[in-house]
Amino acid sequence: MVRFKLVILAAAAAVAVGQSFSVAADDNPRPFDNSRNALNAPSPEPGSQFGLAPSGKQGIALCTTTTSLAANVNTDCAQPSKGPHNETSIAVNPTDGMNMIGGANDYQLILNPGGHVSETILSQAHVTTDGGKTWSNYPVFSNSSYQATGDPALAFDGAGNAYYGTLGFRFISFKNAQNPDVLVSTSSDKGRTWSVVRIAQGSGNEGSVGDLLDKEYVAAWGNGNAIVTYGDFRLGQKGSFVSSVIYSSVTHNGGKTWSTPQIISGSLNEAFVATPVVAGSRIFVSFLNTTDLNTGRDDYEVVEVNPTTGAALGSPVKVATTIDGFTDYPIAFGRQTYQDSVFRTWAAGNIAADPTNPAHLAVVWSDMRNSTTPAPSDPYTAKTNSDIIVSQSTDGGVHWSSPVSLSSTADGDQFMPWSAYDTSGKLRIGYFDRSYDSANHVYGYTVATEISSQSLTFTTAQVTTTLSDPTKGDRWFARSVHTGFDFATAFLGDYSNIAATADGHVVAYWTDMREDITFAGRTGHGEDAYFGRAS
Repeated sequence: MVRFKLVILAAAAAVAVGQSFSVAADDNPRPFDNSRNALNAPSPEPGSQFGLAPSGKQGIALCTTTTSLAANVNTDCAQPSKGPHNETSIAVNPTDGMNMIGGANDYQLILNPGGHVSETILSQAHVTTDGGKTWSNYPVFSNSSYQATGDPALAFDGAGNAYYGTLGFRFISFKNAQNPDVLVSTSSDKGRTWSVVRIAQGSGNEGSVGDLLDKEYVAAWGNGNAIVTYGDFRLGQKGSFVSSVIYSSVTHNGGKTWSTPQIISGSLNEAFVATPVVAGSRIFVSFLNTTDLNTGRDDYEVVEVNPTTGAALGSPVKVATTIDGFTDYPIAFGRQTYQDSVFRTWAAGNIAADPTNPAHLAVVWSDMRNSTTPAPSDPYTAKTNSDIIVSQSTDGGVHWSSPVSLSSTADGDQFMPWSAYDTSGKLRIGYFDRSYDSANHVYGYTVATEISSQSLTFTTAQVTTTLSDPTKGDRWFARSVHTGFDFATAFLGDYSNIAATADGHVVAYWTDMREDITFAGRTGHGEDAYFGRAS
């Protein structure tokens, strides 16, 4: 979720109402900064300063929701502090389908006497044991030396052990954090209690020489086996970009110890956002790599790794080029965005493996190939049409099909997808979807289902029962930059999540803005972690 350094900069930190966006490049060679972690995201409340996180005791729920039979359920529950929840991840326990664990960036904001706002971000485990009707929030970190964690990633192994990946931040001062460490916490009691291991240690900070570790993901299998992948952005003087590569590390004892991380991105050194998947007895990892510094467009790559050691078994294989460069999207505050919006976005998706055929894989992402390019830099003059894109392999990642748009004729933007194969071998894809609104403003959450295995043709169904509006009236990350779009959110998070269930369905977990919240005297749309089920 955070970024190490802005490469395309907004001309001013605040843009006047009605003023168009303009950008200027600095001396960093990357057209876009692709690191994604929580601390460089916009603050949910301007002027807030990081403080100590609320304490919690392992095994004791911080709070529990009221049991609900609704189609959409908010997994957050009341606490002394308030704050948004975004960048959702979810996993289903294969030994108990009623047990699911959700993760999110859990912001805690407290209004102190005198009007000062204290902010912390400490990830919690959103746990259900009744199939999603009731959720309890448990602390993942207690008595922790980390003042903030984020970028959640969840997985269960075949024996029901849970793995919760995050980044961990330590603060040098109120507004200056060291580059994060990669952490994986484990639970053997369905998400109630957790122990944490540091996989890799960052160095320096975003304005210095060092290593900014970023966006970890986890996958697990068997009894006690798991892999974590993450990016390492090597920074030079004053935080300038040097290179970025992908690392992996494995455990075979339930997360007690992990192997020495190894580079798996081969000779590619503009790599970021890696996702691993288990395909029978094999492990594959997808990631993006910026290959065209003139346009900023990326290639999706896939590499197979050794399940025992985590080492790459060969060179990465190109899947396709993504249409996600710096003139393919409008720009707001130095970040890619969409029509009449200022929240940041990107092309990233994930890789999925067919449980009925381990050689059958799919990579899913979103890009602007069906939008008008080059796009105007001002999002309030642009008309955008982002679509979900899919490529598949039937020979274990050696060859990949030409990219297919999930619904190139659909109006509006579809973005931030996540994919999983169900038990019948059909690809399922969850994503934010603005096709429900002719103005291309509000979004719902959609799950697409492949009509037959390997067909790459889909039916779609809306999971959300209420739509969300990120273009105005928001309480968190709010920016007013254009008349009629006051308090637009600048941050929805960078991804959502779905997971397949043993009964052939999928569960979805997304950032939802339907509920208004009042904080420090102002009311607006919140950001909550919502759960739903797709047949």
